[in-house]
Amino acid sequence: MPRAKTLAEIKANLLRPALTSHFEVEIPQPSGSNWTEFLNNNVPNLGPLGMDKINFLCSEATLPGSNLATLELTSDFHGVTERHAYRRVYDDRIDLTFYVDAQNYTPIRYFETWVKYIVDESISEQSDKGAGSQSMEYFYRIRYPDDYVCKQGLVVRKFERDFESTGNTLEYQFIGSFPISVSSMPVSYDSSSLLKCTVSMTYLRYVLVQGTKSTESQSQQPATPEQQAAFNNAQFSTSDATLPGLEGAGALSTGGVPTSAANASGNSIDRRVEAGLPYVGRNTGPTARFAGI
Repeated sequence: MPRAKTLAEIKANLLRPALTSHFEVEIPQPSGSNWTEFLNNNVPNLGPLGMDKINFLCSEATLPGSNLATLELTSDFHGVTERHAYRRVYDDRIDLTFYVDAQNYTPIRYFETWVKYIVDESISEQSDKGAGSQSMEYFYRIRYPDDYVCKQGLVVRKFERDFESTGNTLEYQFIGSFPISVSSMPVSYDSSSLLKCTVSMTYLRYVLVQGTKSTESQSQQPATPEQQAAFNNAQFSTSDATLPGLEGAGALSTGGVPTSAANASGNSIDRRVEAGLPYVGRNTGPTARFAGI
């Protein structure tokens, strides 16, 4: 039955849609035995932060989809056609678009190198083929899938601007991925625009994982009753004691704070954090950010 909606309900359900511009992509690397050497020979300037750079340059991605294949049953009931699902069918590819940096054309070089690795292509003369890829007599043999297929590692993660506070994400993890095409990129003397490289990655299936809050947010959660009781016992005991998990760290003075720590920080917050126990007390010092209030 229709009913009036309150302003709070409208704000909560209609005025906060998800935005397409907040996402990130993680590109994997093949696990072949000589992949690292092959990559360094073809992309010498990639460097240790090269993969982070490629991930950052991804400007467009697609959240994947799937459908159910069904069988039709027409003879069980009069005038009724039933459909029973028997298989889940995944999209055959995911398209990723990258901005191309002017310094090294990193995305183009990386994915072209991956394709060359799949077909075992090299410009220099190869002993098993007697010719390099520039020779008219050149031929290639495809590597085994275990060398160039990434069983895991390709990830598309969707989040919102308030992720730091909510920790809510959608994470698509792709199984058995590798590139199957690098699209052509037109260039011209017309007005300049950003050069983009579009790569199609195929995969076997994907797994949707619900995201969790960040480690820092988790560290601000209240302690369990057992943890709080143990901390209170050490905090207010007049006898020397040690915090749980700090065996051998030294005796505590009155108040549960070692003399050295008390001199250094003026309170017991630092020792509580070192013990791995969330601080839920009063906002009393420079480490009050652990109070979670």
